[in-house]
Amino acid sequence: MLFAVTCTDRLGARRIRVDNRQAHLDWAGAEDSPVKMAGPLIGPDGEPVGSLLIVEAADEKALREILKADPYALAELFAEVFWIPFKWTVKPPRDLK
Repeated sequence: MLFAVTCTDRLGARRIRVDNRQAHLDWAGAEDSPVKMAGPLIGPDGEPVGSLLIVEAADEKALREILKADPYALAELFAEVFWIPFKWTVKPPRDLK
């Protein structure tokens, strides 16, 4: 099952994002990662204010465990994390089940 996950950064946490960016990208982009798509949410000033991820997980319990391993989450970057089941309808990856 796919989940759309939005994460909003804590105010004043830009340095946390910068310091943990490469570890987050390595985690999300790993060959065996359940993250199918990810990218920053951009504020009016053009700077990142959060993240959007599409994550494959068996259920919400499994999703919670996956998200706990995100270096951004481990660094306590996020003020809020929200998820909802998602069906990729337009231009899904070919290997998506």
